[in-house]
Amino acid sequence: MIYVIQTALELGFMYALVAMALFLSYRILDIADLTTDSGFVLGAAVSVTVAAAGHPFLAILAAMAAGSCAGFVTAFLQTRLGVPSILAGIVTNTGLYTVNLMVMGWSSNVSLLKQDTLFTLLKNTGIGGSWYKLLLAAGITIAAGVFLVWFLGTRIGLSIRATGDNADMVRASSVNPVFTITVGLCISNALTALSGAVVGQYQKSADINGGTGIVVIGLACLIIGETLIGRRSMGRNVIAAIVGSIVYRFIYAVILKTG
Repeated sequence: MIYVIQTALELGFMYALVAMALFLSYRILDIADLTTDSGFVLGAAVSVTVAAAGHPFLAILAAMAAGSCAGFVTAFLQTRLGVPSILAGIVTNTGLYTVNLMVMGWSSNVSLLKQDTLFTLLKNTGIGGSWYKLLLAAGITIAAGVFLVWFLGTRIGLSIRATGDNADMVRASSVNPVFTITVGLCISNALTALSGAVVGQYQKSADINGGTGIVVIGLACLIIGETLIGRRSMGRNVIAAIVGSIVYRFIYAVILKTG
């Protein structure tokens, strides 16, 4: 039972990053970004591939950079070429399938055998005991949540929030909505890729179909969290995303355990 609880908490914190990403794109910018599924796989593929080369820390940064690039492509299609937001996400999502295969050496999956990951490095220090995976997953997610709350309170962050409410008003205030949408989608997809990167090192593998249904799971986590916690402030929204993800994983674990 302890193992089930521990695993549910670990996965809950890691997948909460996807819920945060969807909060930024769907709730703040009011954009249905369907890049999420392949963006998650992109993060896992880049993370596992770079970690296999012996750079587990660099793997996380590389995955986030790759996710930002995916978000930039979606934003470019939407803002510069006039492609509807849903279609732009679908186009990027489809194109990333080939990119993900290329990152993984044209293989449908790639594994970490004896290479170090962030989790094995933390385990070797003895910090956290048997709960070291939960400690690392929670630390990364909480740090990302704090950054997101801080960023949305900055001038650029407030402009992004205003863009989601009324892009015409933002344009009239001499703020370029193209820029705010691009920044918002880049950060959103960086968070999605971060989730994939952490999960990839956690599972020591990346699969080309590993992101199937991630956007649905992320939205479910977000809705569960908002129902339980509410949406009165940015901090509360981020907490709702984390709590919703953990609750979702507990429900999932109970269903698997009870059959």
